Amino acid sequence: MISPDNPFAAPSELPYALPPFDRIGDEHYRPAFEAGLAEHSAEIEQIAAQDAEPTFENTIVALERAGELLGRVASVFYNLSGSSSTDEIQAIQAEFAPKLAAHHDAIHLNPKLFARIDALHARRDELGLDEESRRLLERRHLDFSRAGAGLGEAEQARLRELNGQLSTLQTKFQQNLLKDTNDLAVVIEDRAELAGFGDGAIATAAEAAAARDEDGKYVLTLTLPTSQASPLETLRDRDVRARIHTASMARGNRGNEFDNNALVAEITRLRAERAVLLGYPNHAAYVIADETAKTAEAAAGLLERLAPAAVANARTEAAELQQLLEADVPGATLRPSDWPYYAAQVRRERFEVDTEALRPYFEADRVYLDGVFFAATKLYGLTFTERTDLPKYHPEVRTFEVFDTDGTPLGLFLLDLYTRDAKRGGAWMNTFVDQSELLDRKTVVVNVLNVSRPPAGEPTLLTFDEVVTAFHEFGHALHALLSSVRYPTFSGTNVPRDFVEYPSQVNEMWMLWPEVLANYAKHHETGEALPQEQVDKLLAAQQYGEGFSTTEYLAASLLDQAWHRLGVDDSVEEVQRFETDALVKAGVALEAIPPRYRTTYFAHIFSGGYSAGYYSYIWSEVLDADTVQWFRESGGLTRDNGDHFRRTLLGRGGSIDPMDAFRAFRGRDPEIEPLLARRGLTGV
Repeated sequence: MISPDNPFAAPSELPYALPPFDRIGDEHYRPAFEAGLAEHSAEIEQIAAQDAEPTFENTIVALERAGELLGRVASVFYNLSGSSSTDEIQAIQAEFAPKLAAHHDAIHLNPKLFARIDALHARRDELGLDEESRRLLERRHLDFSRAGAGLGEAEQARLRELNGQLSTLQTKFQQNLLKDTNDLAVVIEDRAELAGFGDGAIATAAEAAAARDEDGKYVLTLTLPTSQASPLETLRDRDVRARIHTASMARGNRGNEFDNNALVAEITRLRAERAVLLGYPNHAAYVIADETAKTAEAAAGLLERLAPAAVANARTEAAELQQLLEADVPGATLRPSDWPYYAAQVRRERFEVDTEALRPYFEADRVYLDGVFFAATKLYGLTFTERTDLPKYHPEVRTFEVFDTDGTPLGLFLLDLYTRDAKRGGAWMNTFVDQSELLDRKTVVVNVLNVSRPPAGEPTLLTFDEVVTAFHEFGHALHALLSSVRYPTFSGTNVPRDFVEYPSQVNEMWMLWPEVLANYAKHHETGEALPQEQVDKLLAAQQYGEGFSTTEYLAASLLDQAWHRLGVDDSVEEVQRFETDALVKAGVALEAIPPRYRTTYFAHIFSGGYSAGYYSYIWSEVLDADTVQWFRESGGLTRDNGDHFRRTLLGRGGSIDPMDAFRAFRGRDPEIEPLLARRGLTGV
């Protein structure tokens, strides 16, 4: 029984059921989890054991309504474990990961419950269900089947063991990576070594040092990808650039207490065993069978088709950068840490684009209020009002109430912009509350980024890449906010993994759309608009560097596939050797271009939801590029276009087959040619 004083004990009375962050402490999670697990288990047993014949309402809808308390605590806890972690949160996460895995197994492997679902599924043609309800029944049946509901008793027992072990190992991987990333932040003692940095970047590094009790020094924290693009583009000291890159590559691979090598080998072995137990040859086959790609061969086939042309483009880029390096350092060989610096030089000299000089035009408030939000207003009719009266989980979080074109409330958008040691690297979207007509809920969604905090009183000036990220992550938020489904199972981004990135990638197009760019890209001191000649140069330079970016992405995606196409009898004795061999075999082993993520810090696949699914970004980009072409051909940023995209695709969530949604929007199947043109791969 949970204490009524626990803030999770009852549904939040705040607008949109926003969690009462001002009342939630670490001490509330454990009792709420325990009570939530017990309550949900009792609800499941009641559904499974009832004497009444199974109906859609008393079984499938009942499952949608169950687990309210557990859902409340889990949504807050797992959001904050990534963005505001503490030692206690990490301890609770480690404790409850296997308990939650066992709980989900107890549901999916409940024979009485599955018998009810199976009986309904067999009679689905007789039930008179509407389209969304029928899809929910079919989804539930498939989920239970894929979770092992049809296995024998011994196989189910082993499956429970595997799921418990995996949940523990994946949690440990995540926590190791956070700690090692913080530990490997690069400390600079001499300001002269920061030559190339602007005053604002130097002040930020000094503040980061002071926060770590390194007064008088400068600290450069690491972002999630291998290439630490922002500092490497601007720092002139080649040795400092190499230090930063070396630190980035070392994460999880130093033989210390945060080393992830053994975890990776064990995670992949257990995933392979589980896949075989469930009737698949390997983990990739198991995962992708439930995605739009359908087979691991199809997913890998796309990557392999693109790799040769991408590598050829990358080699051409490398040869040019090598010449620039030799002009500065005769006889030197191009390193990964040199690439961003000399690529930025090419952009400056050939295209006259200096990304660092663009930052004064990308002040964060303007980017969001006059760019990201402005585009959503023009396209979907949405309006945004900041709410300073609502509690938040960190003082820096901002909260906006979102309204539809007719003034109807849609939900809340939370923005958590700045990096901190308690936050994992990268950028992401999560929901605290999912939209559902059944449960009378509207969306509460958060975008989390890792932008360096400026010194007090100074403006937050974003890099070009951070502006791209802002539009991208808000694309995910729109997918959630514009959701219009009955059942929470289908809300927002609850779609196949290789479809979920598609709407967010489409939203990136508005960043450089003339009407949007002119509205937000203004100098933070003078108010001067970003000069049109700079815009033209940005557009001209867009395809430069695609060899690098496509190759590093494909290398990571092919590495993911290599790990997860291992069979149960394929042993890995040395993780680093396996990684090297896999990249060589795939034809993407370029010394100057390591994978976007190396194995020991590949959080997407070893502690996130992208195992065997990192290919999703480029699979989704096929749809994205084709959609961008449609918008351009159809008049661009108009309400009619936005309403069509919203009605046929964004608002449908998972309530319709995703490829059917795409066909409803586009009027045909997707075509790959727009993607090939975008990435300079037209020779493929």
